[in-house]
Formats: sequence, structure tokens, C-alpha cells
Amino acid sequence: MAIKKAADTIIKESIQAVLPDVAVKRALEGRAFAGDVYVVAIGKAAWRMAAAASEALRDKVKSGVVITKYEHSGGPIAHMDIFEAGHPVPDENGVQAAKKAIALVQGLKETDTVVFLVSGGGSALFESPLAGVSLGDIADVTRRLLLSGADIVEINTIRKHLSAVKGGRFARLCAPARVLSVVLSDILGDPLDSIASGPAYPDASTSEEAFAVLKKYDLTVPDHVKEALRGETPKVVDNAENVITGNVTALCDAAMKSAEKLGYKPLLLTTTLDVEARDAGAFLAAVAREIKRGGNPIAPPCAVILGGETVVHVRGKGKGGRNQELALAAAKGIAGLSDTLIFSVGSDGTDGPTDAAGGMVTGEFAADCKKQGLSIDDYLNDNNAYAILKQMDGLIVTGPTGTNVNDLTVVLCG
Repeated sequence: MAIKKAADTIIKESIQAVLPDVAVKRALEGRAFAGDVYVVAIGKAAWRMAAAASEALRDKVKSGVVITKYEHSGGPIAHMDIFEAGHPVPDENGVQAAKKAIALVQGLKETDTVVFLVSGGGSALFESPLAGVSLGDIADVTRRLLLSGADIVEINTIRKHLSAVKGGRFARLCAPARVLSVVLSDILGDPLDSIASGPAYPDASTSEEAFAVLKKYDLTVPDHVKEALRGETPKVVDNAENVITGNVTALCDAAMKSAEKLGYKPLLLTTTLDVEARDAGAFLAAVAREIKRGGNPIAPPCAVILGGETVVHVRGKGKGGRNQELALAAAKGIAGLSDTLIFSVGSDGTDGPTDAAGGMVTGEFAADCKKQGLSIDDYLNDNNAYAILKQMDGLIVTGPTGTNVNDLTVVLCG
């Protein structure tokens, strides 16, 4: 189907445009480093960012530590130790890798520089619990917040107050050396204190706000965790410079250019989509119906483009991710619409605890499910979008992409 080929092209070209290689090299270009340079890279895009830094800095790099998600490493990088760890819930490998990074930056001189490469996923992958707090404590509250539907800023508010490396604390560990933090943003609005929980940036969140998050989602934690949450994170970090290298706006811009080349008039609806996934899916189906019936807000052929990150409140026992759930939630609303497609994809190539990057449905999807005796509502109610999308060839599978700048959602109408 031509519209599916168009969608595949938009996905490929959009992600290609936000790979961090060029951006990292641009951030490092022309910089003078008086002393030794050490590299610490964290997040889903850590390996690719570290490889780009190695190529740009060459023999200036004395040593480095790279911490990324399982199966996200691309092989050895000169002078760097590479670790893979758990995401979205931290594990012991992440703690041990963080110990290596902390050891690397101890005892540095004022003339030395830590090139700190940060991408989404760093909150889980880069972890060193505060004294009195265990990895199990952090993993447990992280898991429960994820299931509750809390957004990433709320989750990171808790994690920052339980960690020895988040909320500006890692930059302080690097002192007196300078920190050049090169950041690939995966959070709406690019808040530097929330991306990977802001290890090199002063933290704007407070202990009071951390307790408010627990109250909002009716979560109880042990007394020793409460005690840790009462401590404040650094509000001043004076040895770090932070540079944003890429974000969801660039992803959406690339999608608009790709769609236009394919003959679809692009309309950017938002770069800050942050509602429940199934609500977003239902709304975008309504947008598609309006376009097909009345040419509003734009006449076909068109591409309505959104960037952001939705949330899923998990109630069922199935498997899926926010992008798959969004797409499946849109399927009934576009049933019977010809030459119509909605997709949602994670730019990092992984959507929830699955091997898929997202989901894609057409106007024929609902009827095809009915022929197979499959109930879309049953799968949605069990948060099991992965199973039905896989059976109906609606999964988007890219593999790890090497970048992470939120999600891309597109309504295509021919």
C-alpha cells in the first residue's frame, strides 16, 4: 500500500535527521582543552554519542566510560570502557558502571575537562543510591511510578532525591574539573534538570515536590526512603556548561520535510503532546475523520505531525508501549476511512518493554481485526497492544536507532 510506504519513509528520514553524530561533533568543534579530557556518556544514545566524541577529539581523550541500554552498544571505542545496564528500571550493572564513572572523575585537576554526553534513559542507566538507600528501593519506586502513569518529570523528581549522581551531584563529584555536558533532549521543553535527571545541572525540584508526587499517586515508601527524600539536591552547580544538541522539534521538522517531499502538505500540530496514549489516539482519529469529511484543519493529501511523549496507566497484564497503545486506540476511530493511516514511533527504536518502536494502523485495520475475531477493546483493556499489532502486521520495528528525542506521531490522509 502506497500510504504505508510513505509512512515508512517518513519514519526513516525523520530518525536519520536527529542522529547525534553531527550534533556532538558540532558541539565539540573549535573548543580548546587545557588539560586532560575524560568522557562519560550515559543514556540510550550513549554509544553513538561517545563514538562521535572519540572521532572529534581523537588523542585528546585520556579515558572514558560509556553506559547504555542492553543491546545498544556498537562495539569497542578507543580508550573507553563500555557498559550495558537496565532500563527503564535500574539494575546492578548500572550501579557498577556508575561506580566506574565516579572513580574516573575523582582527583582531576582544575584544568581537566569531563565531556559528559547525556541522552534519554540516563536516569535509569546511571545510578548510585544515596547512603541509606538501596538499589531495590529506587527500582521499586521507579517501577510503581511507571505503572501509575506518572510523567517523566515526576518520576525524575523522586529519583533525583534518592541518588548520589543526579540533580547536579555528578558535576560536583567532578570538581574542580570543568564539565562540558552535551545533551540530547528527550523531555518536552528541554528542561536540563530533568533530562537523565540532570546530573550536571542545578536541580529546580524540591523535597516538598517529591513528597507531593508520592501523594498524588498514593504511593507509600519505607521510612529510610522518606528520610532520603527530605534532603535537598544542589541548587547551584558552578563547574558545568550544558549544551542541547537535539530535541523533538528537530524530529518534527524532519518529518514535515519528508512528508512534503512525498506530496503530503504538512501541518505541525504540537511538539508537546503529553496526554494519555489512548486519549491521544482517539483524538487523532477524530482529526482524521474531520480531514477526510471536510478538509479541516487541512485538506488531503496531508500529514498532521505531532511530537512529544504520552503516558500509559497500566491496568492490564499485557505487553506494549505508549506508541503502540496510541496507534491501537486510533484504529476504531478511523475504521472505514480510505487512504488513511496513523502511526506513532519512539525515536530511540524501543517502545515499552518490547522489540517494537511503535505502531501503525490504517482505515482497514479494524475490519481486518473483526475478520480474525479479534477485539480491539479487549486488547486495549489488557494493555496488550503489542500482541494484536504483531498479529495484524501493525508493529513498527527499527531496532535501536542511536538517538532519543521523544516520539513522533503522524496522521496521513491521502
